[in-house]
Amino acid sequence: MGFKAGMIVQELGWDNDTDDGLRQAIEDAIDADMVDGDYGNVVDAVVLWWRAEDGDLVDALVDALTDLTGGGIIWLLTPKVGRPGAIDPADIAEGAPVAGLSQTTTAVAGSDWAATRLVAPKTTH
Repeated sequence: MGFKAGMIVQELGWDNDTDDGLRQAIEDAIDADMVDGDYGNVVDAVVLWWRAEDGDLVDALVDALTDLTGGGIIWLLTPKVGRPGAIDPADIAEGAPVAGLSQTTTAVAGSDWAATRLVAPKTTH
C-alpha cells in the first residue's frame, strides 16, 4: 500500500470489524501508531474504513481530506463484495470525483476488505 517509516497515517472509521492484521501491518510499515480524527495536524495518508450503513460516502471522503496534505493518499477500505456492509464499486467511482479525489488503484486488503486508493489533488501554494 506504499506506507513508509515516518509517515503520519490517520485512521478513520475504525470499529470492531476492522482487520487487525492489516492495521498492525500499516503501523509496522510506518514504525508508529496511526493517529485518529482528533489529531489536528497534517497527515500523509488516511485509512478510511467504510461500510454501506456508515452514511454518505462523499461526506466521509470530504471529511477525510481535512488533515490530508496536498497530494496525499486516502485508502478507502470497504467490505469485499458479498460481505455485510459491502459498497457497490460504482458508488466509489461516482463519489470520489464529487469529493475532489481521483481513484487510482483497487487492491485486496485482507480476507474481508477491499482497498481503493484515492488521491487528493496537489496544492500549489
